[in-house]
Amino acid sequence: MIVAKPEDPTLDPGVVDVLAALRQMGVVLDSSDAVVVASDAAVRHGLVRDGELVHQELRDLVREARRGGDLRDLTLDLPRGPLLRGRMLVSARASLLRTGHVLLLADDRTRVSRVDEVRRDFVANVSHELKTPVGGLSLLAEAVMDASGDSDAVIRFAGRMRVEADRLARLVQEIVDLSRLQVADTLTDPKPVDLADAAREAVDRCRLLADSKSTTIDLRTERAVVYGDLALLTTAIRNLVDNAVNYSDPQARVVVTVRRIGAVAEVVVSDNGLGISPTAQSRVFERFFRLDPARSRATGGTGLGLSIVKHVCANHGGDVRLWSEPGQGSTFTISLPVLADDDPVLTQLDRKAPR
Repeated sequence: MIVAKPEDPTLDPGVVDVLAALRQMGVVLDSSDAVVVASDAAVRHGLVRDGELVHQELRDLVREARRGGDLRDLTLDLPRGPLLRGRMLVSARASLLRTGHVLLLADDRTRVSRVDEVRRDFVANVSHELKTPVGGLSLLAEAVMDASGDSDAVIRFAGRMRVEADRLARLVQEIVDLSRLQVADTLTDPKPVDLADAAREAVDRCRLLADSKSTTIDLRTERAVVYGDLALLTTAIRNLVDNAVNYSDPQARVVVTVRRIGAVAEVVVSDNGLGISPTAQSRVFERFFRLDPARSRATGGTGLGLSIVKHVCANHGGDVRLWSEPGQGSTFTISLPVLADDDPVLTQLDRKAPR
């Protein structure tokens, strides 16, 4: 709690106690609009500096409350910090106390506003992405009906319908997976997972795609046990390997490495494919971002794979990094906290391991 002026005998001590207990930003101002008491949060968020209320909009709100004598409530878009470069959305209310002081309370609603904005964008993007396969299926169904007397045409159109149906099913599943990951900040029931097992399973699932392009997947593993969800970690690694194969030329080589470096376990997926431009690198983890839309359509890519990788890593207390140079390939590195050597879980795993 920050006391900006000498103790004011007319101020009820209970007000100070309440401010100390609240998570909101709180400021008490005297009859001259000078700050008497300010909460730590109010100072950290830049509402109060050098014993004064910084923003003119808040000073106006305080004066309106003083003149009207009733509660005043506003939502304001204010500059953040002394450099005034960032913005924050603040829900503020001012109330005149019987002592003549004005109590100003404020909530930072920036994160809530951004979440709402992201949700709206997500719904709009999903609607747009679903239109393509649904529209394709509708047109193909009409084509099948028109070609009912031509068995070869029916077979051809039915095959294309299967491709679009598979694409739609994959898109819906990835939307569901991503939505679940975004709702949960952490895992509900983490279990010990050896990333080497997750990597082997992920590579096995990519073998058919790799074989179709004569691509070699070189898997190198060592034991690296983390707390997490085996299915999610396998999906994250598989998405990286899928991308490496899809964005490499035929007969290319993809290297998947699982290693432990101190207290960190890493899964590294490297390719010598097209590479990613510096501009695109800052966007590859965005939902529905496609590096090459034409190639994504050809491979059935949804633009959600890397976003899922990012959220899986975050939910496991880790992160994912990218290195890439156009024409020289790309390397994605998943980093997760590893179990300590003296963790009793490792001893139990060793006992259960087949001999």
